[in-house]
Parts: sequence; structure tokens; C-alpha cells
Amino acid sequence: MNTVTLYKEKNNFCIFFWRVGLFFCIFGHKLIKQDIMMTLQDKELLAKKGISEQQIAAQLACFKKGFPYLKLFAAASVENGILAPDTDEQKKYLDAWEAYTQTDKTVVKFVPASGAASRMFKNLFEFLGADYDTPQTNFEKTFFERIEKFAFYDDLNAACQKTAGKEIPTLVAEGNYKAVVAALLEGAGLNYGALPKGLLKFHKYEDGNRTPLEEHLVEGALYAANKNGKVNVHFTVSPEHRALFKALVDEKAAAYAKKYGVDYSISFSEQKPSTDTVAADMENNPFRDNGKLLFRPGGHGALIENLNDLDADVIFIKNIDNVVPDKLKGDTVLYKKLIAGVLVALQQQAFAYLQLLDSGKYTHEQILDILQFLQKKLYCKNPEVKNLEDSELVIYLKEKLNRPMRVCGMVKNVGEPGGGPFLAYNSDGTISLQILESSQIDMNDPEKKDMFEKGTHFNPVDLVCAVRDYKGHKFDLVKYVDKETGFISYKSKNGKDLKALELPGLWNGAMSDWNTVFVEVPLTTFNPVKTVNDLLREQHQ
Repeated sequence: MNTVTLYKEKNNFCIFFWRVGLFFCIFGHKLIKQDIMMTLQDKELLAKKGISEQQIAAQLACFKKGFPYLKLFAAASVENGILAPDTDEQKKYLDAWEAYTQTDKTVVKFVPASGAASRMFKNLFEFLGADYDTPQTNFEKTFFERIEKFAFYDDLNAACQKTAGKEIPTLVAEGNYKAVVAALLEGAGLNYGALPKGLLKFHKYEDGNRTPLEEHLVEGALYAANKNGKVNVHFTVSPEHRALFKALVDEKAAAYAKKYGVDYSISFSEQKPSTDTVAADMENNPFRDNGKLLFRPGGHGALIENLNDLDADVIFIKNIDNVVPDKLKGDTVLYKKLIAGVLVALQQQAFAYLQLLDSGKYTHEQILDILQFLQKKLYCKNPEVKNLEDSELVIYLKEKLNRPMRVCGMVKNVGEPGGGPFLAYNSDGTISLQILESSQIDMNDPEKKDMFEKGTHFNPVDLVCAVRDYKGHKFDLVKYVDKETGFISYKSKNGKDLKALELPGLWNGAMSDWNTVFVEVPLTTFNPVKTVNDLLREQHQ
């Protein structure tokens, strides 16, 4: 058997298992399937969620087998895999995006907004439960010393009058700090401890303070409007908060549409019940709570389904809490347009090459040019292709070019937790750019740990995605997920330990088989709010 045939068979074999996913779990599934005892109540619950018994078996096998670490080639850097356009290149890409917005293509701004803000107030919840009544930690002291700086201060003051009968200064003077915190977090007051971040007041303005939802509407008007001024914004929300999001949109959107001269189309979706994952006990059996199977949300990777449902050509993705006031939006808008310009320029070239390959009228030199584009511009390499004949190389190029594409902004590493940019090996032998979390890297391997710790850049969740092929058809994004990149975490329920399974993350495993390009963007575009005191930073004042 010659090298070409060997490569082709190996490639097809790997891709089959890669896309079907859960390679390591399939065998475990066969072994444990007969051990799962499903009650009638279980089966009714599965039917309601749209989850099969086979999926449960596969998930439980994952708890037993675990997930393999990814094999790293190198950390991505400006010298190796991260594009840093100069002034002339920036102008070219900005012009490309401007031209694209004058076409009939559909652009959507996609904002994951379903997470509750409870972690944002972790320190204040701890203060409420502490055995002391006056601020002791630096966090607590800072919160009260600068409390008037928060955009929600006036609302909180009114809530304190309602719940405690006194204004904030009076309560503080009396040493009743916990009444203030209770008015902020609990249901009798503002209920911020149970609301999602998107609905909290983040920034002060003379004409009214804004929530992150409103800041995203403004952003959409500034870089995602089409030639007719239409701005499509899609929020993923939790079922219990959907009505609150809709009410805020109904109250605010018309004023922003008038101010920026746009027409908003704002939509919502919820994480699908079919993407929930079963919890396991410490022996990898189904975890039961009062006899019922316990399911948990599958993590943000489940949102690949929501993304897949959008009717769009280009989709921006950005976290709900990464917003700044208008006075600091300049860099955000500029670099959003820049990475979008990189995307559409690369897509245009890929489409032209695919059409050339489809025509059958190409030379050997043109094939090599296309290979150079794949390797140098899309950073997808495979050492074995040098052994392929032209006919086999064309098959390989078509497959690699005809995939969803994303361009991801990368900021310089400042020690924030989360994923980073790497060149990693894929199941089919290729090396490509990937965003990896620390859990996907073998930290017991000194070489891999060193790569992770010395990484120069960080993923701020700043993506723009192209989700149609060169014939105008939507890609089925679920087919491009690497299901071997899930994650197991440890939780508890009613005092009992359990294991939780998270699906491959939206911007790592769920987009593993996309064409990926990294572009350096300034740190000024990354302004997350992890704790309430982050709102006191200069970027949010």
C-alpha cells in the first residue's frame, strides 16, 4: 500500500471518530450500558429533555474514562501564529469590513448572557454570613469607601429606604453595613445576587445609567450595522430571566435606535434542555436526588446549538460583562471592525480557491499557492501532505478550506485565568491554532506546563465567525465539535459530592475543527467584571 493510500485511509478514519466524537467514551459506553437501570420516571424525564439513553451511557462512560490532554506543538505568539497588522494592513482590513457591510450579508452580534451574577458578589455574600458586622477585608472596606461610585448607588439607596427605612449614609454611620449589602443582594431589595450580569447597572451617564445589555446594543450600532442601518443582536438567556431581558429591551431599545440612527432586531434563546448532562456520583453511577436523575447545564459549550440556529453570514461573539463606557469604546469598535475585516478578506480568498478547485482548471503551481495560503494564512499544517499527489492534495485542500472560519482577538497575557492561544495537534495529524483551557493541558508534563505559563497572550472571548460555505449554505456547526475535549468538575448537591460533565467549550472544543486565525488586539479591549469592585476600576467609571 503506497503512502498516499495510507494517508487517505488514516485521515478518513481519524476524521470519522473525531466528528462522531467521544472516541474514548464509546468503548466505555458499550461496557456499562447494561448497568444503567432506567425507571419509568427516568425515561419520562429523558423524553422531556430530548436526551437518549445512549447519550446518558456515553456521558457516564466519560466520567469513567476521563478526557485526553491535547498534544501541544507550541504556544502561539506574534512570531508564531498571531497576526499583528501594521498601519497599512489595518487600513486594508478596515476597508474590507466597510465594503462587506454594504452588501446584503447578514451580521449578528451574539452575546452569551445567561449566567447569574452570584459569583460577582461572592465577597459580599461572605460578609453577610460573617460573624462580624463591620468591614474587615480590603474588599469589604473598598466597597463601602467608594460605594457612591457605583452606577447602581441611587437604586440601592432607594432599596435601603424600602427595606431598612434609612438611606445608605445613615446605615453606614450606625454601623449597619449588612443592611446595605442585604438591600443590594436579596429579593426584598435590588436582588442583584440572583440576577444575571446583563441586567445590572454598570456605568454612569448623564442621561441615565446603563446595563451591559444596553452597552452591547450601542456596540452593535457602532460596528455591526448593515447598509440599511439594521443591527441584529442575539442574547442567550436563562428561562427565569427571559422576561426581564425582554422588558429592558422594550424599555430602552427605541431610544438607542433613535440616538444611533439604526433599526434593532433583538432576539433571545435559551440553552437547550437536550444539552444538559447527567451528574454522576463518585463511583461514576448516575447521581440521584430524591430518586430522580440529576441533570446540570452543559456549560457554555452547549451554546454551539444556539449559534447553529442563527440565520447569519458573520457572527460576532463577546461576553456580556466585557463592556466599557462610551468614552472608552474607540479601541473596542476599531478592533472589532479590524478582526471582522481579517475574517472577510480571508474568507473571500478561501472561496475563490474553492471555486477554482471545483472548476478542475488549475495548475500544479496554483495548487501549491493554495497550500501556502492554508499553511501561512490559516495556520493549518500537515507534514504528510508533501507525499500527496495533486489529486489527493486537492481533496485535502477542499476539506480544510471548506470549514467554518473564525478570527479571534488576543490580548497580551496579564495573568487573568482562562484560555490561551496554542498550536496543537489534531486527530487527523494536522497542526492548527486552538484556544485551550488549562484543564486541556497536561500540567504534569514540565514542557507543556512551561508552554502554558510562558504564553504571551490570552483569550478575552473576542471572536468573529463566518458560518456559511462558498456555495452559500449554512455549515452544521455541531459537526465541527471535538467531543473529546469535555471537562469534568466536582460539585455537591445537598451535601453529597458529585461529578459534573461540561461539554466542549464554545470557543475551544466546540470550534476545534474550524479554520482559526489569531489577531493581536490591545488590552484596552478587555475589561471584564468578575467582582463588583471591578466596577470601580477606571475603565468602568
